[in-house]
Amino acid sequence: MKDIFERLRNGETIPPGDPQAYKLREISYAAKNLLVQMNNSADPAEIRSLLGQITATEIDESTAVFTPLYINYGKNTRIGKNVFINFDCVFLDLGGITIEDNVLIAPKVSLLSEEHPISPDNRQSLMVGHIHIKKNVWIGANATILPGVTIGENSIVASGAVVMRDVPANVIVGGIPAIIIKKIPNTQTARYK
Repeated sequence: MKDIFERLRNGETIPPGDPQAYKLREISYAAKNLLVQMNNSADPAEIRSLLGQITATEIDESTAVFTPLYINYGKNTRIGKNVFINFDCVFLDLGGITIEDNVLIAPKVSLLSEEHPISPDNRQSLMVGHIHIKKNVWIGANATILPGVTIGENSIVASGAVVMRDVPANVIVGGIPAIIIKKIPNTQTARYK
């Protein structure tokens, strides 16, 4: 049997009672130990260093994270350059999260790459879908991005939106479920309204 983390990276559903399921909780508690240190730090360099340990990647010094930040695994999160992550965000990354360069993430944003089946008979299974946030995206406060969603380059997700489907480039989406509100004009001075 392949390792449970490899199966998750491949998008496989993990059934209840999987013999390797215990590894999911073990790795989450290991990440939590580092999160406690990170979330109690006010030193940007230390925060980046600890986040790098959690994600097993180097976090560029142009990236800023305002803690607290909550991550349940970490090793499936990739964060680009010049990214800003504001207070109180949640990243469930067993399905993978990619955040490209120049992304702005407002407070209380949830990136949830994990879900469960609808059927009560299988609801204890774990399903995953990679989340991809492309360059120059702005995600507003309290927005939720669900498994398997890609947010296209330069797009904006309005505050409070729940994004269930891919978002094309250069648009503003909002609502529950999120729909396209308008296209973003190609000018430096365009305002959100």
